[in-house]
Amino acid sequence: MKRVIVDYKKLNKDILNLLVEKFPDGYADQDIITFRNQYNETIEAVEVRTEETIYLVKISKRLADTMQSFEDEDSTKSSETIPETVDKQGVEEVEDK
Repeated sequence: MKRVIVDYKKLNKDILNLLVEKFPDGYADQDIITFRNQYNETIEAVEVRTEETIYLVKISKRLADTMQSFEDEDSTKSSETIPETVDKQGVEEVEDK
């Protein structure tokens, strides 16, 4: 399974859908995963999965606001299925160890 680290600034609609579905009331401390990246920087993220990919979405002060805004916009639209392919622009792939 492929792991992809995504900054909240680079979130696309599909990953936002996954986040809102998994954390409809926002994420809590127990949902946060902490790890070190290749530059030995501590990263905090929340995880969402598809059948093929694990997305680790970096946490920032604006992530919750972004999720809430997206949920508000999405509630006015009809439900759509999430496509299997996700825009890879602005994401960092990480090898499984």
